[in-house]
Amino acid sequence: MSRAPIVGDGAQADDPALDAVLRRAMALHPQSIDLSLDRLDALLAKLGDPHLSLPPVFHVAGTNGKGSVTAYLRACLEAAGHKVHAYTSPHLVNFNERIRLAGRLIADEPLTALLEEVMTANAGSAITFFELTTAAALLAFARTPADALVLEVGLGGRFDATNVIRSPIMTGLTHISLDHQRFLGNDVTKIAFEKAGIAKPGVPLVTARYPSAMAHRVAAAAADVGAPLMPRGSTWDATFYQRHLHYRDEAGTLTLNPPRLRGAHQHDNAAIALAMLRHQETLAVPESALKAGIGWAEWPARLQRLESGALAQLLPKGAALYLDGGHNPAAGRAIGGFLRRELPPEAGAHIILGMIEGKDAAGFLKPLTHRASGLTAVPVSGHACQPPEGIAAAAAAEGLTAGTAASVPDALRALASGPPPPIILICGSLYLAGEVLKANGTPPG
Repeated sequence: MSRAPIVGDGAQADDPALDAVLRRAMALHPQSIDLSLDRLDALLAKLGDPHLSLPPVFHVAGTNGKGSVTAYLRACLEAAGHKVHAYTSPHLVNFNERIRLAGRLIADEPLTALLEEVMTANAGSAITFFELTTAAALLAFARTPADALVLEVGLGGRFDATNVIRSPIMTGLTHISLDHQRFLGNDVTKIAFEKAGIAKPGVPLVTARYPSAMAHRVAAAAADVGAPLMPRGSTWDATFYQRHLHYRDEAGTLTLNPPRLRGAHQHDNAAIALAMLRHQETLAVPESALKAGIGWAEWPARLQRLESGALAQLLPKGAALYLDGGHNPAAGRAIGGFLRRELPPEAGAHIILGMIEGKDAAGFLKPLTHRASGLTAVPVSGHACQPPEGIAAAAAAEGLTAGTAASVPDALRALASGPPPPIILICGSLYLAGEVLKANGTPPG
């Protein structure tokens, strides 16, 4: 048995009816959860098994990068003219962000009606918030015509609510590292096994390149169910040089402009999406659509530059403002690489950092400190977060000049009174990222 996570990931809505039904859904969340799909299977049966009537499914799991991979998949499929559903989590500002129907975010009224229908069918039984809302999403996807569904795992893989899907056309595994240890443990090879639990008989499993122990565990999970394994470096690979992404597989090669999403890690995420699309035969996705989709895909709070909005107006002249929801050491390494490439050798970024309880602040900070000139720690509103004083102390232990502020706007105002850093980076939590996008007036659309 495992203690339940933060219920609903802070789910709320501006629409009063939707907000009320979300709160009622959270009240059904059990105090402790057993890892199985039995509750959701039973609920879906009462709803007519909508998960058996879906368009072709691309299922994506991993620790870091799975959201970006889903964004690339959706963009490429839409560039090919297909109507695409998408299910992602967590949301940043509005719960509706999690469910995209045939290219558009679900509206408040139909989402409210779906949740009411699912809760009526559930009849007050204990069920996790994510299971209940996944049932509502699957019901919406089954009822709305589309050509494909891009489905992002919430947590883990083997017992994640999205794993009720029986016959996807492709599965994909992104970068795997330690995160959510409270639920997945501290052994990264076991975490890899759990995430590889999305593998299905006869369905190709495209994966990133992993260290040998992790690769063996993923291969074992795929072999257990008879899933063809397609790790990077085998039937496909990709490299980035001369300012282009070069992809190759048995069908040929592609040369693409770099992804719109920033950071070298996005080259890897884009490559996984390309491999998933190129190794399926259900949907036609021409080379032109692959190039266009990789180039225009957007995914908020992933090294997103905020160039306008209420918070951007607080910037000191000459500073660029970036936002990233990364919160584990692997994300810290990716962000550190971005800063190393973007900053002049003598310059440093100022970090505004807020993290929820249980995250490894020191591990996240370590790869950032060599390109940071200072840090301001802030709280994460509405969540059990690490005290800013503790984060500042961890930063000071790494040699950074560190302080605290009551909020992100206060931190930005304080920076405006001194010499402007070339880059100000707000990071450490997707919850904080959502708070920032809302305050800036630029929520995801």
